[in-house]
Amino acid sequence: MTTRYYTPVDALLIHVDQALRTVFGQPVKTGRPNPAASAPAAELPPVEQQEAARLMRINHTGEVCAQALYQGQALTARLDTVRDCMEQATIEENDHLAWCEERLKALGSHPSILNPLFYAGAFAIGAAAGKAGDRWSLGFVAETEHQVVAHLQDHLNRLPAQDLPSRAILEQMKEDEARHATHALEAGGAPLPLPVRLLMKGAAKVMTGTTYWV
Repeated sequence: MTTRYYTPVDALLIHVDQALRTVFGQPVKTGRPNPAASAPAAELPPVEQQEAARLMRINHTGEVCAQALYQGQALTARLDTVRDCMEQATIEENDHLAWCEERLKALGSHPSILNPLFYAGAFAIGAAAGKAGDRWSLGFVAETEHQVVAHLQDHLNRLPAQDLPSRAILEQMKEDEARHATHALEAGGAPLPLPVRLLMKGAAKVMTGTTYWV
């Protein structure tokens, strides 16, 4: 098989296409079925439906940010193996993105209007992490995914108990994110300094606090 090499311009155009697909279109997925499809749906009271929609909107934006982070890191990764790891994780995260969007529609809601802004910011952070070196970039992935797992567990605790479709989606996402963190550490990821971890948590709070409402 012939290996294809991309010029910097090719790579940039590919990432622009991925960005447009992530924020406005239909990104490439693995083909896995939506976990919500096998979960019995129950009619939620209006207040609980609104709360579930707000939580799923946060998760959808989180997946937009995850796409941007991985794509930014893949763009600046130095080793092909690291780049391949990032790109594979990106495709799996696309599943999450699609599942959250489908659930939002089922709940009568919509994605956050701030997604383009958060995508741009996350892409810049991901590219900077990649520039810092592959060990730090992989460590950034691991820390991000650990924080996401904790965040998903918090949402599972807050979701209405009878919202089984949303819960099924988050449970599968939680499993996938934990696996991504493990793979990043096994690939040589370095633990991040405490100030960096705290800054990441602060940025996540800004995202969750705004997209809960818009």
